[in-house]
Amino acid sequence: MKITNLLNQKKRPLLMGILNVTPDSFSDGGRYNHIHSALKQAEQMITDGADILDIGGESTRPGATFVPVKEELARVLPILKAVKQNFSVPVSIDTYKAEVMRAVIAEGADLINDVKALTEPDALAAVANTNVDLCLMHMRGTPQTMQKNTQYEQGVLVEVKNFFKQRIIACQQAGIARERLLLDPGFGFGKSQTDNFKMLAEFASFKEFELPLLAGISRKSMLNAVAPAEPAQRVYSSICAATIAMLQGAQIIRVHDVAASADAIAVTVATLKEKN
Repeated sequence: MKITNLLNQKKRPLLMGILNVTPDSFSDGGRYNHIHSALKQAEQMITDGADILDIGGESTRPGATFVPVKEELARVLPILKAVKQNFSVPVSIDTYKAEVMRAVIAEGADLINDVKALTEPDALAAVANTNVDLCLMHMRGTPQTMQKNTQYEQGVLVEVKNFFKQRIIACQQAGIARERLLLDPGFGFGKSQTDNFKMLAEFASFKEFELPLLAGISRKSMLNAVAPAEPAQRVYSSICAATIAMLQGAQIIRVHDVAASADAIAVTVATLKEKN
């Protein structure tokens, strides 16, 4: 199902449940990298209210190790196939590699969630003649280098928006319809703590693009800076940040803690309904 159609159907922010099938993700590495445990987690997230499952086969945490295409496919494809066979929920694949994109699209992926916004070689061509939705995220550098240069001469909001403008144009020039695009400003990806909170405080400003906005803040280190806790214990701060984003127009929240986030959506929707 198209994400825009799902948004119109649900008439509320969507919950994207994170399903990392990696050994080294910052919060849940190694927990779901086998089909049985992944399917069990997928079922639990759907029961808890997940509208979309986001499967990732390569960690993009700061300093993460590069994963070759063959290994990423070996991690992702069996889980994708099993999820599509057992559940009807839309599936997103978190990847920036063109070869992986082609393979997962062939297996029925509904969304490509690309931390590099289709800037890698052949990525635009890999998705152009398909009907999958595409999430363009802003990241400066790579996971290995992104936290070494977090200074934005023009300000983080200006530079992230300029990046989005360039990538939207690039997508359209490649024949990708604008209505297939979602935007994610990339909390924690090449930003200082100050700039992370600046983006959260001004999240509504990204509505100028008139595209669905995704907020991925769940359990991230920016939260630890103000509410110290180990990643798995950052539930409360994650819910707070997601709610702030939703109140400013986030239409998809990417989360680890689906049940708690579903409650946050319910309260946020009830509040916004009274405001309007």
